[in-house]
This record gives sequence, C-alpha cells and structure tokens, in this order.
Amino acid sequence: MRLIAPPRPLKSKGLTGGTELRDATQTNLDQLLQSGGVRLGRAQHDRLGWLVGQYGAPTLDGVPDGRHGGVIILKEPPSGAAAELFYRSLNPACAVVIPRSENPGFDFLKSKLTEFGTVGPCGADGPHEMWWGGIGWSRFLAAADASALRPRIVSCRPRGADAAASLRLRHSLERLQLDCHIEAIDTQLDDRLLCFEKAEFMVRMWNKYREPLLFIEAGAVLREAPLLSSFLGCDVALHKWNRWEMSARTLYLGRSAHAERLLRAWQQLAAAYPAVWEGYLLDQAWSLTSSQVPLDTVWLPRSYHALKGDLGASRATILHDQQTTTLELGPDPGFASIVRTARRAGRTGARDAFMVMTSKAATGSGIAVILRDVSASDAGAVAATVEAVTGAYAADCGGYGRLELSLCAWQDDVGAAREAASLARYRILEIAPGQRIANDFFASHACDDAAMTARQLFP
Repeated sequence: MRLIAPPRPLKSKGLTGGTELRDATQTNLDQLLQSGGVRLGRAQHDRLGWLVGQYGAPTLDGVPDGRHGGVIILKEPPSGAAAELFYRSLNPACAVVIPRSENPGFDFLKSKLTEFGTVGPCGADGPHEMWWGGIGWSRFLAAADASALRPRIVSCRPRGADAAASLRLRHSLERLQLDCHIEAIDTQLDDRLLCFEKAEFMVRMWNKYREPLLFIEAGAVLREAPLLSSFLGCDVALHKWNRWEMSARTLYLGRSAHAERLLRAWQQLAAAYPAVWEGYLLDQAWSLTSSQVPLDTVWLPRSYHALKGDLGASRATILHDQQTTTLELGPDPGFASIVRTARRAGRTGARDAFMVMTSKAATGSGIAVILRDVSASDAGAVAATVEAVTGAYAADCGGYGRLELSLCAWQDDVGAAREAASLARYRILEIAPGQRIANDFFASHACDDAAMTARQLFP
C-alpha cells in the first residue's frame, strides 16, 4: 500500500514558473509528507498541492514567524495555550492544513480560524479527512476576480409566486454579464418550494448544462460576480449558517462525479422525506457522500450568503432577500448537540459514519467498527488505528460487503453509533485507539460469526 498519492500535475491557477519548478515543488511536498508519515488520497494531495501553489512552501508542525507565508501542515492538535499562540503567529499569507482533522482535538484551533474547506477520506490510501483554513478570505476573493471559469447561475420560483423577486435577480445577472437560467416551476404550494422540488430542478439543470452550476434562491441580488467557487475548483460549495447548519439558498456544484453523487443523494432523500427541511436533508446528503468519496467541499464565506441587516451587506457578493433575524435558516432544534459540535469543526458527528468502504464480496452483509475514546486518546494512536482498520479491510474484507467506521469521543456517542448500526442490521465491533489490528481482523471475526451460527443451528 502506497504512503501517499503518486505525483500528478498541480491544479494550481496561481502557481507561476515552468514544469521544472512544479516538479521540484511536487517532489519536496511528497518528501515532506513521507517524512511525517502523512497519508493522503489523490483528491487530498491535489488540494494540498494547489494550496502550496497559492501560498508557498509547506512546513510540518511549524510555527510561522509572523512575516512569511506558506502552508503549515499540523499532525498533532495543539493544547489551548499552544493553539492561541499558534493562531496569533498567523497572517493572511499563511494557510493551515490538518490532514487528520476528524480528530475532535483539533476543534478548538479550527474554531479560531476561517474554515475554507474539507476533503473527505479516500479509503485505505487516504483514510483521514483533510481540513484547510486560514486568516480570512481576502487572498482568495481578490484572486477569484481573475478566474476565467464562470458558473451558470440557476434559480427557480413557484409559478404562482410574485415574479418581481426573480426579475431583480435576473437584472443583477445581466448587469454582470453572467449566463443564467431562471424558471417558474409548478409546485405543491403556491408561496414556496419544497426540498424535493428544488432538488429535482437542480437535477434537470445538471442534465441540461455542462458548466458548473451555482443555485441562488429567487429574491437574491448579486453585487459582484460569484467566481470564488469555480476559482477554487471544488466539487461543492455552500454556506454553513451559524457555522454548523447547512443552507441550500446558495449552492455550487462543480462538474465532477462527486458533485453529481451529492446531488443525487440529496434528490433521493428529498423524495423520501418531502416534509423535512431542505437544509437538514442537504446536511445528511453531504455526510453520506463525504463518507463514501473524497468530496472536495468549500464552506462559502458570509459574503456569499449575506442577509438584509448584516453589517457587511453593502460589500456582499450575494445578498438574499431575508432579514438577519429570520427564523427560516435556524437554529433548527431538530439537530442533536453532538452533531452541531462536529459541524462547527467541519467534520461528521457520531451519528454519521466517518468513513464507508465497500468490497467486491458477493454478500450484502455489513460491519460497523466503532472507535471509542477518541477525545481521551493520543491523536497519533487514533490515526494509526484508523489506518490499521481501513488497511485490514482493504487486505481482507472477511466477506463483509460494507464497512462503516465511526469515531466516538464519548460514551453517549458510542450509544448513538451502536443504535444506528443495529437499525442497519450490521455486525458491530467496538475497538479502542492503539488496539492491535491484524490484517486478518475482519476474516477472523467472520469465522467467529460462522462458528457461532453453526453452534446455534447444531447445538
């Protein structure tokens, strides 16, 4: 099994220099990751390489001197005091990358930084979530103005609703010379869209157009061209209201298989639960998709989701026709507190599987592995156990067609994960950080299950 993804050309839009410079940068990055034992999947490696092209040379667990930029890759979560000192040492010319960001030990530092995005785990080759952030969006917002790739703006409204709101959006798009598709659609309710209606509209737009899509709720107006998402080259971009509750009022989908997978998951959930609020269903679709594929997500700044009454509304890129005090966007009491904490830190909670892997086994049986005591354990031990579990499943799945790995910080989390696995009728295994995981880990448990079944059938 390879340690990191093999070199490939950087997807950098801001990196200057010729092929030799890019190759040297790539080689240095690979050597740095290898020296730190950092394993990245292909999508994660590409995103990190792009950041190096934007910010400069990477360092491992380094502390900037306050003057120079670059990419700082953190392997271990700093303590409270160390995190504060680290934060104070940063400047807008620095980017912070956390390649094992599923660990809640990083949550405090993340809360102090601007969260730019996440890249989901990539199976056994890159079995961790990668988080990236920094100090403010100014660097990217300025660079995005020069982006040549422009998304197609799409929007829809109920056919029976007032057309004035859509006209305001259309006029702002015409002023900025942006391609768009704004449509009145038949809806069950005269005054608003239901989630499944919006999702079905987005699927139609996905099939009709070949450009990246940026959905903007009818009633919004654009002050500037919304080029940040296409400049960053991500799969999906959206805004987290209150830093944890996902909003579907501004939603970007890049032209990738992973973006389409998220869209299809959202459509299916919306069709199955038509009465459930759209933000919650989008949240669940994101959790499911990012656990199965390395979804490259950007968490859009508030300027892409500004509301009337915001302090920065006059400088907003997208201004929605809602008051800042609106109850429509949250907080939603239906969200469990443990999920809110995870979402604020850009990671999945205990009720969601952190990673899902599938095998070629002909059986439909699944196994849920619950890694407990994550918060109370050394970050290195947690990471090593995650790598051992995914590596063992890739080596020998034991006949289990699906593996779901959940990370649980507290005992309450373990209970929630067990309940979810039981509902799916999965075999449940509970392990601790640092526990030895042999390559025949799953095969041996499959043999134990077979022996137990034989004893029950033939006592």
